Amino acid sequence: MEPCAECGAASGSCDALFHGLLALDHSRQEPWGPLHGVSVSCYFLQHPSRATAGHRGREWELVRAYLDGGLAAVDWVVRRARSENSHRSPGLSVPEPPRVRQEPPARFAVTIEDVAVDGTFPADGFADRVTAWAAATAEAWRPDA
Repeated sequence: MEPCAECGAASGSCDALFHGLLALDHSRQEPWGPLHGVSVSCYFLQHPSRATAGHRGREWELVRAYLDGGLAAVDWVVRRARSENSHRSPGLSVPEPPRVRQEPPARFAVTIEDVAVDGTFPADGFADRVTAWAAATAEAWRPDA
């Protein structure tokens, strides 16, 4: 199998892994459910062809919130986004993405393949692997990386 052209994962099975992770995320069980937004953001930032540019600001906001303040900060971002998306709100404000490289990185130090371990996303150490994934994503996108 060819490596992933976007993130560099050796197996190139990123889409299949992502769908497996989404199934775990949607179970809303620990440790996967609470990290759903961070996981999805990391995946799309490492696979920009699968995401819309309009969502990139929210993806960066979730990754930065997680790296800066953990799940409590992510929960605040999600609650704010939900309230702004309400029929009672004038509209959703999507933050400006940070200044990042012009071209997406071709390789990342940590990919979804690393988070999956053996393809099953084991619960033990999952949060630590997601933290490493988020940090590697942010690092690779730095303008001076």
